Amino acid sequence: MSIKKQAKAQRDALQQGIYCVINPFVRLLIRMGVTPNMVTTIGLLGNIAAAALLVWAGYTGSPYNMNYDMVTWAGTIIILFSLFDMLDGQVARLGGMVSTFGAMYDSVLDRYCELFTLGGISYYLIQTGYVGGALITFIALVGSIMVSYVRARAEGLGLECKIGFMQRPERVVVTALGALATGIVGSCVSASDFDATWILIGAMTIIAVFANLTAFARVEHSRRQLIK
Repeated sequence: MSIKKQAKAQRDALQQGIYCVINPFVRLLIRMGVTPNMVTTIGLLGNIAAAALLVWAGYTGSPYNMNYDMVTWAGTIIILFSLFDMLDGQVARLGGMVSTFGAMYDSVLDRYCELFTLGGISYYLIQTGYVGGALITFIALVGSIMVSYVRARAEGLGLECKIGFMQRPERVVVTALGALATGIVGSCVSASDFDATWILIGAMTIIAVFANLTAFARVEHSRRQLIK
């Protein structure tokens, strides 16, 4: 088995394990009359709230007085509401509510979620004096959007294009853990000992590099399919 197939198998196994945990809650939502689009919308609102906290942290903070508590809360909220990415699909499947519009609505709101969260991080970094980190976050945002755009464009041409390491689940995890770790470490460690904001900048660097590599890999993957 190739490395790619092994990685896919491990990812699928992890996903199925998560589904086993969340399925009882999913069935409860279905009995309550909650629709997949409602779940998707709630996920967006949570990400907007996280972005607002990051903006507030930047607005009220400074290079000499970082508002790490707000960053911690933002990371926590991103983690919690990222679960709605999985919940909406399961609600649709288990509730027999799968629809073409629902799939499109989910994809569109996923892009909005990334725009809000990475935009909030960029603002936070600018306001606290990390202009270079804000630029890296902008590059990460460009890569994140292009990963999705290349896949959508390829599928519009009838091609299969799901390859790449830095897909949305990985980006959400890196973003959330980066913000959470930054807030916790920053609250516990003196700035003179360690500048915790570099954790967040490091997370954004990982996304900036690997998301753009994923986008270009998908372009090349599509090119190879088209010239066969």
